[in-house]
Amino acid sequence: MWPFKKKEPEIETRSSGTGYTSQVMAARAEYIGGVDGLAELTGTVQACVSLWEGGLSLADVSGTDLLSPSTLALSARALALRGEAVFVIRDDGLLPCSDWDLTTRFSKPTAYRVGVPDTGGGRSMTVLAGEVLHFRVGSEISMPYVGSAPLRRARLTAGLLHTLESALGEIYANAPLGTSIVPFPESPETDMEDLARGFRGTRGRVLIRESVNVQAAGGPAPAQDWKASDVTPDLSKAMTRETWAASRSSIEMAFGVLPGLSNPVTTGPMVREAQRHLAQWGLMPIAAMIGQEASEKLGQPVQLDVMRPLQAFDAGGRARALGAIIKALGEAKELGVDPEQALKIVDWKE
Repeated sequence: MWPFKKKEPEIETRSSGTGYTSQVMAARAEYIGGVDGLAELTGTVQACVSLWEGGLSLADVSGTDLLSPSTLALSARALALRGEAVFVIRDDGLLPCSDWDLTTRFSKPTAYRVGVPDTGGGRSMTVLAGEVLHFRVGSEISMPYVGSAPLRRARLTAGLLHTLESALGEIYANAPLGTSIVPFPESPETDMEDLARGFRGTRGRVLIRESVNVQAAGGPAPAQDWKASDVTPDLSKAMTRETWAASRSSIEMAFGVLPGLSNPVTTGPMVREAQRHLAQWGLMPIAAMIGQEASEKLGQPVQLDVMRPLQAFDAGGRARALGAIIKALGEAKELGVDPEQALKIVDWKE
């Protein structure tokens, strides 16, 4: 029919860069990247993870019975290797979750779909955010609801440590360590095999062979007599020891462990300082975060302390400080000075 109706142009709808799909994909990428650490199998990383496990499992917990030592140990290992730990709150305890995804509103989680491991196969359930304890470290401001492991935050060093230890393992497995090449005059192949076989299992014995100073067609042989050539690779030129030590120290610092703790010539004071540093700057902020999350979800104040159980303080210095404080308070009382005002002057609290 005339006039033909003009076809309206189709409006193409595209997904924005901050849409739901992109956020879910980014969250999954962060999750996969957090658990895929190349250096997780090295002894350095496992030693640091063990320190996290032992430190948090010994924490003093007040306000709840749900945070048992085994639960805290699971949380410490998950936080160290994955950057996150999720537990579903139940009346009989906390259910650890092996996998999860979440929905958020205003950067706050609202619901979780979690996978609970079982011997016969895990089960999946959907729970609200108020039923979940979600611990995370190393979160980015673009996704504050996703944590990241120390290894993921130090990918270059973790990859270097993994490459070094893998290369050294292959060298010690396949390289001709201790192998030598010995010159010998022209002989049949069977004689050469018999000669090579004669060197096996002769440790500590004296081997007598004929000289190689013989004359062949065209002139004398080189003037050398059973001078072996070692084919063991020289790894000192590659500085593998120095590079491995530097990468190991960097990984330890990423976990909050002072490199002096693994030094072969370390002393007792250095060990104590390393333990204090780990407890104060590494584990205590994590304990405060766990206490805050548990207080919000359990409806009662929860506090964790790792300083007292780990004895992460100078006992002698604390005793001397206590004696000085008592002496100062006694002198203040004699002089008529208010002790509370004196403590406020030096910014002292309980």
